[in-house]
Amino acid sequence: MKRFFQTFLACLAAIFASFILVAIFSMFLFSGLMAVIYTKDTTTVKSGSVLKIELSEIITDAPPQFFLNELNPFSMTIKRRMSLLDVINTIEKASFDKNIDGIYLNINPNMSAGIATLEEIRNELVRFKSSGKFIVSYADYYTQSSYYLSSVADKVFINPEGNLSWKGMSSQVLFYKGLLDKLGIKAEVVRVGDYKSAVEPFTSDRMSPENKRQTAELIGGIWGNLVREISVSRSLDSALLQSYASDLAISNPQDAYELGLVDSIAYVDQVSDYLASLTDKNDNPDIVNFYSYLSHISEGSRNKNKIAVIFAEGEIVDGRAPDGYVGSRNMRVELRSALEDKDVKAVVLRVNSPGGSALASEVIWREVSEMKKEKPIVVSMGNYAASGGYYIAAPADFIFANRSTITGSIGVFGLMLNVEDGLKDKLGITVDGVTTNTYSDLASPFRPLEEKERRYLQNSVEEVYESFVEHVANGRNLTEDRVKEIGGGRVWSGVEADRIGLIDSHGGIKEAILFAADMVGIIDNFSIITKQAEDDLLNSLLRNFFMVKSKSKIDFDGISVDISEFEKIMEYRKGVQALLPYKIYIQ
Repeated sequence: MKRFFQTFLACLAAIFASFILVAIFSMFLFSGLMAVIYTKDTTTVKSGSVLKIELSEIITDAPPQFFLNELNPFSMTIKRRMSLLDVINTIEKASFDKNIDGIYLNINPNMSAGIATLEEIRNELVRFKSSGKFIVSYADYYTQSSYYLSSVADKVFINPEGNLSWKGMSSQVLFYKGLLDKLGIKAEVVRVGDYKSAVEPFTSDRMSPENKRQTAELIGGIWGNLVREISVSRSLDSALLQSYASDLAISNPQDAYELGLVDSIAYVDQVSDYLASLTDKNDNPDIVNFYSYLSHISEGSRNKNKIAVIFAEGEIVDGRAPDGYVGSRNMRVELRSALEDKDVKAVVLRVNSPGGSALASEVIWREVSEMKKEKPIVVSMGNYAASGGYYIAAPADFIFANRSTITGSIGVFGLMLNVEDGLKDKLGITVDGVTTNTYSDLASPFRPLEEKERRYLQNSVEEVYESFVEHVANGRNLTEDRVKEIGGGRVWSGVEADRIGLIDSHGGIKEAILFAADMVGIIDNFSIITKQAEDDLLNSLLRNFFMVKSKSKIDFDGISVDISEFEKIMEYRKGVQALLPYKIYIQ
């Protein structure tokens, strides 16, 4: 017994000592990070400076949340994210700054941003050029999307050993039916809409004619818009640009130079010399880093006329959701908070979502509808605002979308996996049980659906679809028949969405904010507020320490295919979904 107590007390002492060490470590870590974050910016912007924008981080709609959310506790590094609003506002401020002569775009090939996001940044750069200031771009390697952004520059440089990808767009979908067949798993599907193709990867080995048609028209429209804008910026004929892509005419920097896509082949130090010549600096140009300049120009506003910007970024899910998802509870709290804040005169809802849970979408739709009764609400669509993403946008007073925005997809589906045969034939596992009623085990993954159950689920899906159609018809002032004509799960580009009445105008988040301010007569006197982080220090540390993130994307040449849908679909009890059929990544 004496030895037991000795061991017990030794364990307690070890636990207590460990706790003290962790507490001390956390205090030092917290103090160090606070010192970095709250150190007053001392950046001095000299006359003739150049703002350097390195697009190497992930560009998101929503401002980064609590800084520890981005902390990797193993490498002790913080993965930075750039806010789209920060990028746009910084460029705008630089256009009026007498000490900033121009912008230097230093493009990273691994830049992570959707084409619609780049469209908004590019439009702001166009406005910057109208102030008479220069833009210079340099990259070791240009992808199609990064070249689209850089083509607005007065001078486009490329590394002598680099390249410029120019081959057109493609969309590829992974089909899992063959895999499911090998595993003895059968997909049980209920859906509404011939174009609602989210279930196709689990029921077929190829795209349906309807899906091929809509996808071809979608990427054709986005690519056509991209080519047209590059054509204008580079003074190149659109037909020639199309032929260069079709013929794979650009295989090295010299080809890009001779065909007029770039202005010079040079190394980065030579670009620095060129910048010095533009700013009358004999040696090195005065370069101001993006984050330093952002900190330099940032200042709090005491203006009581506020526009609240609320971000719906990510897949829509039920209840409370972490960063990167749109939780119905999170959105309800944010919308109610803006509604009850007397200083908030109007709301901008930024939707960048492929959709998700139909129930969660309905909850958010209700809150948006209630907001509209009391205060103006304007929607700004990002890269995606489709299916559930369009569901929550429909009741807004006004909807903006970029030309490259993917939207529509008015349709719903349900998908379950029957693993009974696979478990029995492959693993020798069988399932048995009892029920209190005939269909108590409805949607069980261990048996096939009976016909009555299928009709029951189909009716549920159709009821959700009818509600979806009714909401869109009321919100967009369209007949339900017209909504069904352009619905059926079909996706549309922002260009087509404007033509068929799904949106009101082309424009980005900046245009949406200005429009909302104008609606309430405060365009000359307002400030912007966004949601602040809710996490505390301990929660952030624990979550980042224990969370393991997996990569759910396969990179092919020219396109990145997201296979996360296959992983998520294994959670078979997800309810009715209003989700985009697939995600498209342009490189």
